[in-house]
Amino acid sequence: MTPEEVALRRALARPARPSSDYDLNPDLALPPGRKLRPAAVLVAVRLDGPGARVILTKRSSHLKHHPGQVAFPGGKIDAGDAGPEDAALREAREEVDLPPSAVEILGRLPAHETVTGFSVTPVLGLIRKAHDLIPQEDEVAEVFEVPLSHLTDPARFRIERRRWQGVWRSYYAVPWGPYYIWGATARILRGLADRVAA
Repeated sequence: MTPEEVALRRALARPARPSSDYDLNPDLALPPGRKLRPAAVLVAVRLDGPGARVILTKRSSHLKHHPGQVAFPGGKIDAGDAGPEDAALREAREEVDLPPSAVEILGRLPAHETVTGFSVTPVLGLIRKAHDLIPQEDEVAEVFEVPLSHLTDPARFRIERRRWQGVWRSYYAVPWGPYYIWGATARILRGLADRVAA
């Protein structure tokens, strides 16, 4: 096993609690009677070249939810999906043409609640052999990779804020070059970074 794989497996074995877009905003009131929609994302770590890298996408600007934002491949869990792993692999196939057979699932990260009403289960997986990733134009404007070492270093994260629904809202960000990684994606990565660094 590579040192990165060892670190990820150790991180998964450490206890962790669910996270949410409300973590840095304890004064924000949760919507009463809210019903969260289940979703899953694939935190795919490539080990097929120099240095481990995480696959991320930049969403198309015309999408209804989170247009133009950086995200993991993923989406809603459909009725035909066997569970979060199945949904995450299906979405990765649809969005970036990643074959499910190319991914070795390591496990789940804690669920993350978004302000848009989703409960997102991040599925951590490894890719050991090279595969060309092709963005699905209707949903994905770009697919790119970020070194795992950058995303698992808590010192790389910062807390920023912006106005949302008339109030200031704080959130994590972990920029990489021209890519602004923030919100739920950055919060999920921050949780993983804390467990790797523990």
